Amino acid sequence: MHKITLPANSLMLSKDFVYGVATSSFQIEGDRKGRLDCIWDTFCSQPGTIEDGSNGDIACKHVEYYLQDVELISSLGVDAYRLSISWPRVMNEDGSVNELGMRFYINLVDVLLQRKMKVFVTLYHWDLPQHLEDKGGWLNRDTAYAFQRYAAAVANALGDKVHAYATLNEPFCSAYLGYETGIHAPGKTGVGNGRKAAHHLLLAHGLALQELRQLCPNSQHGIVLNFSTCHANTDTEQDKQAAKWADEYHNQWYLKPLMDACYPSVIEKLSNEERPDILEGDMEIISQPIDYLGINFYTRTVYEANEKNWFNVVPPVDTPLTAMGWEITPDAFTELLVDLHNEYTLPPIYITENGAAMNDELIDGEVKDDDRTEYFHTHLNAVNEAIEQGVDIKGYFAWSLMDNFEWALGYSKRFGIVHVDYETQKRTIKQSGNAYAELVKSRINRYISGIK
Repeated sequence: MHKITLPANSLMLSKDFVYGVATSSFQIEGDRKGRLDCIWDTFCSQPGTIEDGSNGDIACKHVEYYLQDVELISSLGVDAYRLSISWPRVMNEDGSVNELGMRFYINLVDVLLQRKMKVFVTLYHWDLPQHLEDKGGWLNRDTAYAFQRYAAAVANALGDKVHAYATLNEPFCSAYLGYETGIHAPGKTGVGNGRKAAHHLLLAHGLALQELRQLCPNSQHGIVLNFSTCHANTDTEQDKQAAKWADEYHNQWYLKPLMDACYPSVIEKLSNEERPDILEGDMEIISQPIDYLGINFYTRTVYEANEKNWFNVVPPVDTPLTAMGWEITPDAFTELLVDLHNEYTLPPIYITENGAAMNDELIDGEVKDDDRTEYFHTHLNAVNEAIEQGVDIKGYFAWSLMDNFEWALGYSKRFGIVHVDYETQKRTIKQSGNAYAELVKSRINRYISGIK
């Protein structure tokens, strides 16, 4: 059996380093009748949007099976579980709280605490209530204030029982994929739409942060951003500049406002119509201090210059890929973490998502996903290398706990360390899940034997 190992002196083997698993509401919960419609329900109902024509109506039936799922998480020995709240499950259209929907999360958090796990809650993992989208969604500034009220409702219900709150998960995906390229819900397009949505998402983060700080002063509060290390295709100045523009446009657009209260210089390349409307005081709200930064990483991206003095993606060639067609680049993970550390004065970091979709199969009751185990091994060691270079990283969450609805790809891609049979809802821990559990539990043995 393949193993995940770290150097014997690694700080990631201390009892203070947090290991967890992560999921999101729309991807696993099912129980559509228990909530309002969200933009993904609408998107899934449109022809040609989801690769396999599926939807999230049933998914992994987590609302029904949550007690079993918590037992499963506990069996892995992890310290923490990162989940997201379904906005349309806990809030009614008139802005009042759906008490039944909120009760589900209160019960879930309580059961996790009984199992001595830290709870990491993400308030927004892309499932915007459809009635808000009908009024413009993230193109409407009012949505940021609706999010503030929603954050207050969740904070009032869950309080300090939550170890760490994240306002948003990957605003890049919500804004760029959802409002600029149309690959994700709600399927809008246009540079101006993408940039406006991004600004309103960041404003929503800042407004929610104010509520969370006031209502849950003993919890940690932050945001989760996704990054892909941007590499130039060649050593030409044009390609290097293209990679720089891409990094600013896709990565720094979401981090620099948080850290420096301004957008990166690439904003100057946009027309006035394409730039977001930034009102007085917005950047102060957005740039409030955060207690931690969540970083999601999967792969690097290679860019070349095009004739418009802009950037094009160069697809990977002759290199190991995941089932998503993504390069496996752990060195780029270390590079990213060290570069961000050197460029900004960052708060402590959690790796809130890292993992791989692989073409695994359940054979004789087992999933022997050596490739995924190897992915975790190399990427955990990449995190360790960044820590050795001075980056303050407090924890790591494997994505994902279980196979689930993979957005526009439906159920065609499996990221889980637990296999889900969607017909029977049977969960089976994969080899990678057992290897991850073995690593996590090895820390206990170290301390029992007196190794620090």
